[in-house]
Amino acid sequence: MIWRLLNYRSCSASENMAIDEAVLLETIHHNKPPTLRFYGWTRPSVSIGYFQELTKEINYDRCRLSDVKVVRRITGGKAVYHRDEITYSVTAGNSTGLFPADVAGTYKIISLCLLRGLSNLGIHAKLAETVSGGADRKPDLDACCFSVPAASELTVAGRKICGSAQTRTRGGFIQHGSLLLTFDAVETADMILSSDAPDCYAKLKNSVTAVNELLPSPVSAKTLCSALQKGFVDELGIDMMEGTLTPAEKALSRRLVKKYESDAWNRDRKQKRISQIHS
Repeated sequence: MIWRLLNYRSCSASENMAIDEAVLLETIHHNKPPTLRFYGWTRPSVSIGYFQELTKEINYDRCRLSDVKVVRRITGGKAVYHRDEITYSVTAGNSTGLFPADVAGTYKIISLCLLRGLSNLGIHAKLAETVSGGADRKPDLDACCFSVPAASELTVAGRKICGSAQTRTRGGFIQHGSLLLTFDAVETADMILSSDAPDCYAKLKNSVTAVNELLPSPVSAKTLCSALQKGFVDELGIDMMEGTLTPAEKALSRRLVKKYESDAWNRDRKQKRISQIHS
C-alpha cells in the first residue's frame, strides 16, 4: 500500500484544522489511500478539544492579551499549547485494513509508529499502560494535554513526549498529535492553566519532556519528520510517496477556514463537528 505524505509546512491555527478536516472528508468520501501529514504553526496557538469549555478550561484572557490564537479541534482530548513542535496527522479510511475499528487499537498502532520513528533518533520511548494521576495531582493540570499520559501515549523516563487525539466518523478516522521539540513549562502554564502558582510550573515540567532535551545536539523539524516517516514505513510495511493537497482539498479547506475562525465554533461549539462535503 502506498500512503501519501504531506511534508512539513507551517500554517495558521485555522488553516491547520481546516486542512485536517478537508483531508478526512475527501479520504472517506472518495476512498483514498491514507495520508500522513506533518505541520507547524505560524504563530503560538492553543488548540482545545472538541468537548472543552473555552472560557473555563484555558486562560483565555491571557491568550488574547498575548496574541495567542485559540482554535477548537474536531478531536477530543485536552488543551495543547503549540509553539516549538511538529504536529502529525494520520487520516485513513476503514478499507485500509491496517487499523482496527476502535479508538484504542488505532491509537496504539500509531503510537508504535511514532515510537519507532523516535528510536531512529536514539530516543527510547515507551507506551504508557494506564492513565496516571492520583490524589496529589493539582486540578488545574487536568486541562493540559501534556500533564498526564493516556494509555498507549509515549513517555520517556516517565515523562510525556507526545500528546494525541482522535475522532472517528462513518468511513474512517483522523488522529493528530504534537511532538515537542522544546518545552517551556511557564509559558505553557500561563496560556492553559488558571493558576500561576510555582508548584504548577514545577509539576508540569516534571511531567513533560521534549525531543531536543533528550538529544546531545538539537534536531530540526525536518529531521524529526524524516525519522517519524521512516517509523511509519518500517512499522506498517508500507510505501510512502510525497504529494500535495488536491484541488478539491484546497477548495474545501478554504471554505472550512471560516468555521475555524468563527466564535460560533471556537467559543460556542455551535457548528457541525464534521462538515458535510460539497465537491
